[in-house]
Amino acid sequence: MELQEMGDVAKDLTAGTVGGAAQLIVGHPFDTIKVKLQSQPTPPPGQPPKFAGAMDAVKQTLAAEGPRGLYKGMGAPLATVAAFNALLFTVRGQMEAVLRSEPGAPLTVNQQVIAGAGAGVAVSFLACPTELIKCRLQAQSALAAAAPAAAAAPVGGGAATATATATVAAVKYGGPIDVAKHVLRSEGGAGGLFKGLLPTLAREVPGNALMFGVYEAIKQYLAGGQDTSSLGRGSLVVAGGLAGASFWGSVYPTDVVKSVLQVDDYKNPKYSGSMDAFRKILAADGVKGLYKGFGPAMARSVPANAACFLAYEVTRSALG
Repeated sequence: MELQEMGDVAKDLTAGTVGGAAQLIVGHPFDTIKVKLQSQPTPPPGQPPKFAGAMDAVKQTLAAEGPRGLYKGMGAPLATVAAFNALLFTVRGQMEAVLRSEPGAPLTVNQQVIAGAGAGVAVSFLACPTELIKCRLQAQSALAAAAPAAAAAPVGGGAATATATATVAAVKYGGPIDVAKHVLRSEGGAGGLFKGLLPTLAREVPGNALMFGVYEAIKQYLAGGQDTSSLGRGSLVVAGGLAGASFWGSVYPTDVVKSVLQVDDYKNPKYSGSMDAFRKILAADGVKGLYKGFGPAMARSVPANAACFLAYEVTRSALG
């Protein structure tokens, strides 16, 4: 690898890490509220639920815990989100170098779609095990907070059904390392950490292809041509926010399938695979079952991805 290429990799790694941190800082409060809403127990007949809605949950959290309450549990995701975005933007940058017709030439929208798809393949192998661990911990906390029959598991980018959540009730995890040890010891070794890889790929490859394509298309539209270097921060925020919305809007059902597979019981599985999970969710809940938690996920994706793309672009530009 030439020094120039090594320099570009280092810049993409750094800018991607900063982008990932910005994404989490902006998005984590939304995730906290989503978890609180999804994990609250069903109230007794005639009684109102603990939270009347998202804004009520925000008000109660701020009153009880202050602003820090919206950022509970952010430590563990910070490392993985930063690593995820560092890998995503670095692989995309290398794909750009391969696809570019000549050094410095801007990529077309179609080339950005291809670069995004390639980056999606790479990050799937990081996303799958880290999200499996996150799903198990979130499903467990939902169970602790709610009656198992009423629990709606706040896992992955969206949701899983209460029946899927109930399967992990018997296992109590002390934290991320404990989950990894349990899976390695009792669920098929290293391969167990990659349960749900197929739907992860089905989410990340088309999702990132569309996200980077939409991001480039909106930037070029706002710039009035292929040269987008003079766009202001407001334009980057708009492009990044809409790109993030396009990701989740296009692939959300695959995220739900991934989540229910990852929290499914290893010894007595409810689902035999991705297609079986898809069919059973449809049979039990209809199409709406594939979109559980879609509102909070979309509400988070727009500002979080706007922050991520803006932080990436600003950092990358500052590094030269």
